[in-house]
Amino acid sequence: MMDLFELLWSAVDTIRASKVRAFLTTLGVIIGVFAVILLVALGEGARQYLADTFSQLGSNVIQILPGKRETQGIGPPVMGTAHRLTREDEEAMAKRAFTLDAISGIVNGGGSIRYAGRRRDTYIFGVGERFMEIRQLKVDQGRFFSDDDVQAHRRYVVLGRTIQAELFGEENPLGKRIKVAEAEFRVIGLMEHKGNSLGFDLDDLVMIPETTALDLFGLEGLTQFIGRARDKADMSAAIADVTEILRRRHNDQIDFTVISQDDILGTLNKIMGTMTMVLLAIASIALVVGGIGIANIMLVSVRERTREIGVRRAVGATRGTIMAQFLVEAVAIALLGGVLGLMAGGAVITIARWAVPGLPIQLSGWIVAVAIGFSAVVGVVSGVIPARRAANLDPVEALRYE
Repeated sequence: MMDLFELLWSAVDTIRASKVRAFLTTLGVIIGVFAVILLVALGEGARQYLADTFSQLGSNVIQILPGKRETQGIGPPVMGTAHRLTREDEEAMAKRAFTLDAISGIVNGGGSIRYAGRRRDTYIFGVGERFMEIRQLKVDQGRFFSDDDVQAHRRYVVLGRTIQAELFGEENPLGKRIKVAEAEFRVIGLMEHKGNSLGFDLDDLVMIPETTALDLFGLEGLTQFIGRARDKADMSAAIADVTEILRRRHNDQIDFTVISQDDILGTLNKIMGTMTMVLLAIASIALVVGGIGIANIMLVSVRERTREIGVRRAVGATRGTIMAQFLVEAVAIALLGGVLGLMAGGAVITIARWAVPGLPIQLSGWIVAVAIGFSAVVGVVSGVIPARRAANLDPVEALRYE
């Protein structure tokens, strides 16, 4: 029986003998692998982008939201509960939750910001004095709120860079008075430029003390709390402490939800993983079509080479040898298409990352292995029937074939 090297060399000779037909045969596999590479690279890039973004926000951050949620997820919990999250809850956690390094309330709102006839509609966040530290944000000019500012309900505001540019241009806004949702505030700080994160422009917002936000929007409870555990290893203990403190304050009811960044990231990873598998399945359809094309061409090749098969059988080639020869040819054609598709996909990804540096697309090793592995499987599956037909030809009838 011919060894593997001889079979491969024979397959290469066959491909070289009919280059155009070999290329057209591999075209389906090329397109399939190309699609697999691009779609899965986009899915993996998006997942890595989310992981990097959440790691920048801090892996030891927890969120406490009003309402009880029974299942894991990233949506808001069920609202309409008997107890709200209050400033007293925040102060209790700050004093008693020793596993927490920092805690801040958050009040989400929106409205118009006005100055000297200019106006911009934007997000208005009421936050505590530790918010910037927890979220790893910085004030570039001026200062942030102090605990006294929060306790005194002072009408101070810190602006994002987009708001500053829209309202003030080249003018220094520090110390100026502006209208925030029709109330007068004094600018005490400018945020450091941060850009977009998870589709949210961190420069297009303003921040005011959380107590002032409650007054401004006429609210009785905070939107949520954000806290930071002292260490990544203290996450479970911090969640347990927060849960126990709030449960006692809320008449032994757990009418709130405590989630960590890992919970959110885990849910997002599951979603992105499912999406990647769906994209992989869709792209694999092209590989199946390519495999059908290889099978058709190989069946035609068996018919064209009937006399060759008869001669080889007559000089002692076994059925196993004939079957292996045609099977290796099918696999070689499929692998050739896989390599060409991989090269095309890699080239497009390289160009895309050069043209759009922020594009979340990533070519990882497992994608390459899957693409080439799929190609080999397609070659084996599409080559089995032609190879069996070639091996089962009667040598005498094959020699008589014209």
